[in-house]
Amino acid sequence: MSIGHTLLGLLERGPRHGYDLKREYDDHFGHDRPLHYGQVYATLSRLLKNGLISETGVEQGGGPDRKRYTVTAEGVTDVEKWLSTPEKPELYLQNTLYTKVVIALMSERDAEDVLDAQRHAHLRAMRELTARKADGDLADQLICDHALFHLEADLRWLELTAARLNQLRTKVVSS
Repeated sequence: MSIGHTLLGLLERGPRHGYDLKREYDDHFGHDRPLHYGQVYATLSRLLKNGLISETGVEQGGGPDRKRYTVTAEGVTDVEKWLSTPEKPELYLQNTLYTKVVIALMSERDAEDVLDAQRHAHLRAMRELTARKADGDLADQLICDHALFHLEADLRWLELTAARLNQLRTKVVSS
């Protein structure tokens, strides 16, 4: 996820302090991985240097000065470009799990054990995500659905590979 673009998108809703941006980011996107304050301020510094945001004032109080930021026209254009650019589909063409299966076959270990262990790990993760989804808000449900669909696809691959294991063994052993 592009933290810079996300912060720019949040700033489009109006000027904010770094603290407010971190809180809003964590509320919407940081359920599993909240931002560190240093990450927020380093990103804001980079956005400021690149002309994508500007400082609109400083509030002084009992603690450190609080700078207020707003998105510039260049920042809005950057967010628009980011939103209209599709994410590259993540193709797992060089998958670690496939490598493990082939290495197990080459070393005459039981590749079915590798597949079974992975299947159990996937099912455990799916149970955890399903429980989280049941207790979560709409954002949690959508994020969990995304992860669950990927895990389901992985499980289909595990089953297909298990069904073709003898073919793969023949190919691996003969090469």
